Amino acid sequence: MHEHQDDGELLVSSGIELYDRYASIIFAYVRLNLGSYEDAEDVTIEVFITALEHDNLSTFTESQKLAWLRRVAHNRLVDRYRYADRHPNTALDQIKETLKCDDENTPEQVLLRVETSRQLCTLIGKLSKLQQQVLQLRYEDGLRFAEIAIVLNKREEAVRKLLSRTLSTLRTLYLQQ
Repeated sequence: MHEHQDDGELLVSSGIELYDRYASIIFAYVRLNLGSYEDAEDVTIEVFITALEHDNLSTFTESQKLAWLRRVAHNRLVDRYRYADRHPNTALDQIKETLKCDDENTPEQVLLRVETSRQLCTLIGKLSKLQQQVLQLRYEDGLRFAEIAIVLNKREEAVRKLLSRTLSTLRTLYLQQ
């Protein structure tokens, strides 16, 4: 680091470090509460922009920083819910998924995939909220077990076992159909 680095450069540098350290955790938390991946990205960026604007964040301990970031994320989610209640609309992602079509596949293959997907969605809906969250964080959001453990406030080994049991339950339910 340069001795003549100005306050703006230090702020950006500490902001990047903060983002690198906590972005995946905050994103996972936000993603659990929003239907759209892109919306979750937007809220995550808003949280870190707010962090850059907060002068005293550098005086916090690491656990205080994470708690502060989670609180900001929570408040942004509340703001989004309030806005959505007043301004209802259909998400573009929902429309894209409905219209999605692969030209290389036959109609029968597409129909079979859609039906299988519906069955899996129905079966996943029968799982507990915690099991659903673990599946989403691992497979949809691509988080590692250590990151999932932080988001869910559980031990990493407990998350591994939970995912294993969840997949086993899902497999059993699918085969029973």
